[in-house]
Amino acid sequence: MIKKTLLFLTFVLTSCSEQVDLIVYNAEVYTVDDNNNKVTSFAVKDGEFIYVGDDSVTSKYSSSNIINAEGLPVYPGFIDSHAHFYNLGFFNDQVNLKETKSFEEVLKRVLEFNNSNDKDFIIGRGWDQNDWVNKSFPTNKLLNEEFPDKAIVLRRIDGHAYLVNDFALNLAGIDKSSNIEGGEFVKSNGKLTGVLIDNAMRLIDDIIPDPTKEESVKALISAQEIAFENGLTTISEAGISREQIELIDSLQKTGVLKIKIYAMIENNPEDVDYYLEQGPYKTDKLNVRSVKVYADGALGSRGASMIDEYSDRRGYFGIIRTPIDSIKNLAFKLAGTKFQMNTHAIGDNANRIVLNAYGDALFNYRDPRWRVEHAQVINENDIDLFNQKIIPSVQPTHATSDMYWLYDRVGKKRANLAYAYKELLTRSKVIAFGTDFPVEDISPIMTFYSAVARKDIDGYPSEGFQMENSLNRADALYAMTVFGAYANFEEDEKGSIEVGKSADFIILDNDLIRSAEIRIPSTNIVATFIDGELVFNRRYN
Repeated sequence: MIKKTLLFLTFVLTSCSEQVDLIVYNAEVYTVDDNNNKVTSFAVKDGEFIYVGDDSVTSKYSSSNIINAEGLPVYPGFIDSHAHFYNLGFFNDQVNLKETKSFEEVLKRVLEFNNSNDKDFIIGRGWDQNDWVNKSFPTNKLLNEEFPDKAIVLRRIDGHAYLVNDFALNLAGIDKSSNIEGGEFVKSNGKLTGVLIDNAMRLIDDIIPDPTKEESVKALISAQEIAFENGLTTISEAGISREQIELIDSLQKTGVLKIKIYAMIENNPEDVDYYLEQGPYKTDKLNVRSVKVYADGALGSRGASMIDEYSDRRGYFGIIRTPIDSIKNLAFKLAGTKFQMNTHAIGDNANRIVLNAYGDALFNYRDPRWRVEHAQVINENDIDLFNQKIIPSVQPTHATSDMYWLYDRVGKKRANLAYAYKELLTRSKVIAFGTDFPVEDISPIMTFYSAVARKDIDGYPSEGFQMENSLNRADALYAMTVFGAYANFEEDEKGSIEVGKSADFIILDNDLIRSAEIRIPSTNIVATFIDGELVFNRRYN
C-alpha cells in the first residue's frame, strides 16, 4: 500500500510539474512592469519568462537548474541607450589617459606605453584639460620633441578633440591653411597647436590604420565581457558603419557574441541609403532601424553649439557639425519610414535646431520615437518642444563629470536647464539612460547614482548638484530598463520581467531602490543572464 501511494505521488508531481530551463526563487524581483510589481520567483523556458509570481514556482515547475537567490534583488537586464560598444574593446590597446592631472602626466603615460609596445602608430584616449591646473588646451610641442618620426594621436575624453604631433599632421596633409566646415584647427600665434576639434578630426581618422578583422573580433569579445560584468544585456551602439554592423551580426549568429545590440547607422549616404532600401534589419539579438547624426560637438572641448557666446570664450559660439539644411533634409527623408533619427545635440542652439527639424518633419506622424542624444543644455523657450514623439536619451554621469566647470563655461542661468532630467521626463513621459562609454564609466550603477543623488563617487557636492533635476529611484530604474527598450521599439520583448518577454535579468548584491544612498556606488552585479543563459557569474555554478 505504501509503495502504491509513493508511486501515485510521484506520478502526480511529474504530471503536474512542467519541465523548464531555469527557476529562480526566494528573490526580491523588481518586474518593472506597468504597475511596478514585485514578486519572489520566476521560471524560464526557451529563453523567455513563462511564469512570474511567488515561490509556488517550485511546485508548478521542475528544472535541473534552480537558483535560490537568498533574498537578493533581481532586476531586468540593464539597457545602455547610448554607448560606443565597438570602440570600447580597443581601449586596452591604447594609452589610457583618463584621470591625468596635467599634460606632463599625459606625456609620461605615452612614453611608458611606447616603451612597452611595439607600435608605429600610437593612439591614446581620455585626457581632459578641465581636470588640470592649466585648463587651456595643450600644444604638441613636447610630443614633437619626443616623437619626431612616429604618429601620435591622443583623443580627448569626450571624443570631440584630438591632440596630435606634427608627424601626424604632415601625414594627414594638414597645415595652417587647412579649413573644414564644422571643425576647428586650433592655432596659437598663427601656428597649429596640434589640437583638432570635431570635423577637423576626420582628416586624422583617414590616416589611422584600420583594425584587422581579428583585432575587431577580439575587441568586441573584450567589450562584451566588460558589459556583462556590469549587468548590461542590451546596448544601443551610437553610430557604426554597415561593415561593423555586419561583423557584429555574424558573431551573434555563431554564438561568439551573445549581447544584444540596437545599432544606429552612421550618417554616411551610402550606408543610410542601403538600409533605407532594405528596410529595418532585425534578429533576436540585433536591431538596425535608426540613423545617428551629429548636430554639434561637446561642452568640454567647446564644440557644443550655443545660442549665446561661451562664458569663458568671448565671441565664440561652438560648432555645427552637420549643416542645418542637411539635418532638415534628412529629417524629412526619414519621416514616414520605419527608421528613427537619433541626433547628438549638446548645446542649446544645437538642441533648438534639432527639435525644430524634428517637429516640422514629424508633424503628421503619431509614434516615431525619434531621439535627441544627450539633450544636455536646453533653452527655456525650447523645453516644451520635447513631447511624446521625441525621446531624450541622456547620460547622467555627464552631469556629475561636468558640474565642476559647467558654470564657468556657460554661466549659471544656462546651467539651470542643463541635465534637466526631471523636466525632460515630464514632457516626453519617457527618458532613456546611457553612459556614452568609453567617454564615461561603463557602470550603470554609477548612472543610477548620478541620476538620483547627483553626486560624484566622493559624495560631492554634499547637497547634490541641481537636485531639482534629479529623478526618483523608481523612474531611474525604468530609464535603465523598460524605457530604454521603448526607445528601441523593443518594449514588447525586453526591459521588464514579464511572461512572454526575453529572460534578460541580473542579480545584484544590493538593492538600489531601498539601499542607503552611500551604498549605491559599491553595488556589484552578482550574475547576468541573457535569454535565461548565465553569461556572467560571481556566485553560481
